Amino acid sequence: MAIKINLAKTERILFCGSKWWGDPDMPADMQYPTVKVEEDGDTFDYPLTFICQINCEDIAAFDKENLLPHEGMLYFFGAIDSFLGYDSPTENSLGEWPKGYFIVKYAKEINMETFQTCMMVDDDDQTLTEPELEIIFSECEDTDKGIKILGLPANSATRNDYPDMLSLFQLDSSDEIGLQLGDSAILNFLFKQSDLHFCNWKRGKAVLK
Repeated sequence: MAIKINLAKTERILFCGSKWWGDPDMPADMQYPTVKVEEDGDTFDYPLTFICQINCEDIAAFDKENLLPHEGMLYFFGAIDSFLGYDSPTENSLGEWPKGYFIVKYAKEINMETFQTCMMVDDDDQTLTEPELEIIFSECEDTDKGIKILGLPANSATRNDYPDMLSLFQLDSSDEIGLQLGDSAILNFLFKQSDLHFCNWKRGKAVLK
């Protein structure tokens, strides 16, 4: 079984909890991920969009095959600005994305005393992020569409092209969060099961089909 991500508005403080959008709560020594891009002849580091953070304790009961850690925090970042309607120097296309366009980070322990919220602001100190949403988890079928953790890609073409890989994270178009991937495409971040077991987060592949 896969783990479906359901989203809800909330007044609760989600610091160090599972949340969608907003700003990540990270250890002080964890770097916010960026990708090198070239625009008008200049090369610079462009910050990836923070998608969500998952408190692994929240998904432990659903991860019956023990594919993921059951403690600590998982973070997902991606070059998805253009799919949210923003101008972006990153070029996204169908197929396998370049390395660095989708990043998973992991903190083995959550410490509310030392974790810091990494806020993205503009030159006027105004927030650049979407309002955070609470994540509610439930079970779903391995090949279901929608936003989910684990299971297999909903797109059969992706499953056929990467038969030995699982979908750690699936991102689907959603009016609820203003995300449009276009042409019924679905974004999957794929891993071999052995890499998930050893927390080899740099071994994944981001595929949009």
